[in-house]
Amino acid sequence: MLGITLALRAGAAPACAAPPTGGTAHTGKATFYDSHGGGNCSYPSAPTDRRYVALGPTGYAAGAACGGQLDVTGPRGTVRVLVTDQCPECEPGHLDLSAEAFARIADPVQGVVPVSYRAVVDPPLAGPLTFRIKEGASRWWFAVLVGDHGNPLRSVEVRQGGSWRPAVRQDYNYWLLESGAGAGPYAIRVTDVRGHRATATGIELAPGRVQRSDVRMYGGTSARPSVARRSPSPSPSARPGGAASARRGPSASPSAGRATSSTAPVPPPVGATVVAEAPLAAVPVAGCTG
Repeated sequence: MLGITLALRAGAAPACAAPPTGGTAHTGKATFYDSHGGGNCSYPSAPTDRRYVALGPTGYAAGAACGGQLDVTGPRGTVRVLVTDQCPECEPGHLDLSAEAFARIADPVQGVVPVSYRAVVDPPLAGPLTFRIKEGASRWWFAVLVGDHGNPLRSVEVRQGGSWRPAVRQDYNYWLLESGAGAGPYAIRVTDVRGHRATATGIELAPGRVQRSDVRMYGGTSARPSVARRSPSPSPSARPGGAASARRGPSASPSAGRATSSTAPVPPPVGATVVAEAPLAAVPVAGCTG
């Protein structure tokens, strides 16, 4: 029992935890809340269109769902939302939408409504991949947040010398190399759950700054706005019925002293290249359905 309790407090994913993928239809219910930050996925702020969703531990899957998109259908219609957050108290099938997204599919007075939803496969991209090195990073400790990737990510690798080193995804959505990756600049290879792979080069060791590459995860453009580039001051999240939720916001980094400060202005695009490789197969999760 002690081991189970410690695992849950450490943010371990529940059994069969997996993000919604593959376009499979699901049914459940939706509620709504409000957040002025980027949620447990550590984005600098909420999407500019404010259409986002928090998933329960099973769907959030220790950060594996971050950056994916869902089409959610309710009594009034359908809305597309970005996964930015975790809802610890939500059971499987319970979506906690932003107030703006909920209002697109139902009357907010209802508070809770039945919905159907599915993951968006290869959604149109807001732009090229972005990279944000975490505050406190150095040549001896490396963590990077990847943005604008469309589908949920399968892996992130950093080239050090002549070899690729796999980074480890944290439940707050940064990809970590505990022993660091050197002084940079870095080549970072990103692979998503659909098998798309792209490599960006020239990523600098510039903690707290969003660096936009000129590499897209896959083809296509979108009018959907990307995640805003500045971190607002944290504030409690208003809940239906007037209650406030303190659950939102990035989980604390396990590395002491690595604070989350505001970002610096976005620099010009960094140099980047695409690795020409055969598409990789989408990877199903054993024992789970997408």
